[in-house]
Amino acid sequence: MDSQCDSSVGSQATLGGVGNNNSTPISARIESYEGGKKKSISDVRRTFCLFVTFDLLFVTLLWIIELNVSGGIPKELKEEVLNYDYHKSFFDIFLLAVFRFAALILAYAVCKLRHWWAIAITTAVTTGFLIVKVILSKLLSQGAFGYLLPIISFILAWIETWLLDFKVLPQEAGDEIRYLSVQNAQDREPLLYPGPVTDGQFYSPPESMADSDEDLDDKHDLEKPIV
Repeated sequence: MDSQCDSSVGSQATLGGVGNNNSTPISARIESYEGGKKKSISDVRRTFCLFVTFDLLFVTLLWIIELNVSGGIPKELKEEVLNYDYHKSFFDIFLLAVFRFAALILAYAVCKLRHWWAIAITTAVTTGFLIVKVILSKLLSQGAFGYLLPIISFILAWIETWLLDFKVLPQEAGDEIRYLSVQNAQDREPLLYPGPVTDGQFYSPPESMADSDEDLDDKHDLEKPIV
């Protein structure tokens, strides 16, 4: 009786062990993906938004340096903002950086857009505006900043496009596919696991002792008639 109780307890413990061993890795992966799903924004998308912010700050810094070098910030602000001239002012390049920042942050940080159309619009507008401005304006005759600001704005806009198209969207799509595959694997996982084989499940008859040679000789001696 004690042996049967011990075997039943051992089978239950083994059953629990089997269930834990099979379910623990999937549960851990589900928790990790659920934890990543609960984030307000993914890590790669956060990096993209930081780069968009860097774009605005860097162009602003270059524009302020250009104002200071040209003759002082108050004087040049009045000249470039209040007396704006498309052929000489850098103020529109600064506004172009503000436009990229506002559109991309609104689309990919606030609305969490998962499509490339917003970055396509900002890059197309930036590229077309800079090309036309360089051709029609007189920026190239205003020193180094006439070259630097358009080139930097052009390069930063296309780096943002590359980051989103080749880093953010593919990685987020891959993470979602892995999450769904792990979730489907958990749904297909059986609820009950087969227990281990116990001794009571099999019956073997007691072993029969084969007759030895001595027993046969004794049997023949008993069968001999008594003289």
